[in-house]
Amino acid sequence: MGKFVLLNCRLYAVAADLTGASNKIEIAAEVEDKESTNYLSNGHKELMAGIGSAEFTAEGQWEAGDPSLVDNASWSQLGGVGPWTACPDGAGVGALAWFTSAMRSGYQLGGAVGDVAPWTGSAKSSWPLVRGVIGHPAGTARTSTGTGTAQQLGAVPAGKRLYAALHVLSVAGTIPSITARIESDNAVGFPSPTTQATFTAATTAGGEILRTTGSAITDDWWRVAWTISGTTPSFMFATSLGIR
Repeated sequence: MGKFVLLNCRLYAVAADLTGASNKIEIAAEVEDKESTNYLSNGHKELMAGIGSAEFTAEGQWEAGDPSLVDNASWSQLGGVGPWTACPDGAGVGALAWFTSAMRSGYQLGGAVGDVAPWTGSAKSSWPLVRGVIGHPAGTARTSTGTGTAQQLGAVPAGKRLYAALHVLSVAGTIPSITARIESDNAVGFPSPTTQATFTAATTAGGEILRTTGSAITDDWWRVAWTISGTTPSFMFATSLGIR
């Protein structure tokens, strides 16, 4: 990805797609610097990496009246922990995505007379910030069981994990249910897929983030798969996945 102008950023906050209500999205990550200077440091400071953290901040135009809109979503999420995913340039399959498990820590609304009603919000990480890709696009409705596009993310070394976030944005139908999972294989055609993580069955809008145990996984191809049941079910959902 070369230089570009920010025109098509995407933001998913648990069960809400805040893209259409956002005009500024920022992600910050840092690691504490702990001094370990001693008498063998030759007169220079020595530093060690301490605890890491990340924060999502966003702002835009305020809307209310539906669970998918920014006021309803921000108020219901305040103090809660769930997945946050941001994409700098579109959210198609394979698009660059940054995501984490974050606590919704701040929400502000209101401004001066004559303003388009604004909002600002923030979420602070409870898990590491992951640089990954979109595994399933939010704009594709699913009405039956299926699998997503295979992506060669690489093997997971020992001590690293595969992280995956699920944002169920809308649900329709009678007794609808979707169970999403992350599968891996050593070939693009997935001749012998292995389930590495399974999300809790979802019957309403919501979000969840999972990670593997930290053991090595030699498979290098990954995809999202899902099982859907119910009468005339329909789900809009987005997933992000990456290795860290």
